Amino acid sequence: MSMDMTTAGDTGLLDSLQHQVAVFARRAEQTRLGGVGQVRNSMDRAAYLLLNRLDNEGPMGVKALAASMGIDSSTVTRQVAPLVDTGLVKRTSHPEDGRAVVLELSPRGHARLDEVRSSRRELMAQLTGDWEPDERRQFCALLTRFNTALSARQAAVQGTAPAEDPATS
Repeated sequence: MSMDMTTAGDTGLLDSLQHQVAVFARRAEQTRLGGVGQVRNSMDRAAYLLLNRLDNEGPMGVKALAASMGIDSSTVTRQVAPLVDTGLVKRTSHPEDGRAVVLELSPRGHARLDEVRSSRRELMAQLTGDWEPDERRQFCALLTRFNTALSARQAAVQGTAPAEDPATS
């Protein structure tokens, strides 16, 4: 069945789904899902995603980082600048081509990312504290699937390849 050919029941469910996604987006932005304690809201979304990507994939150039996140190089350059200025990311020469610049997480960046992850993990534990482990896994799997679909759609609209792992983009 095509997406345009929904039944009356699907229409109501899809209306409810789009509303819940809108509410989620608003609440996520209000709290920035920043965690708990002193670390709460202490790192913006772009910084968190960039640091997380560099931690998961290792050092890489701006173009590779942009491609893996499904955004353009100028956006990455703009978002990385304050991370370099604050010492969370360092620029180094590419080991095989000294002219190329590679971005990598600094020791300070690793420590800061660990701190923010721990705080956000605690928030997730609090928000889903009354959930069964299988409910957490199912929600995570469905949210990952939803994010993958969003990434693929955005790439199709922009005429680019989808982010390699939209769950971390």
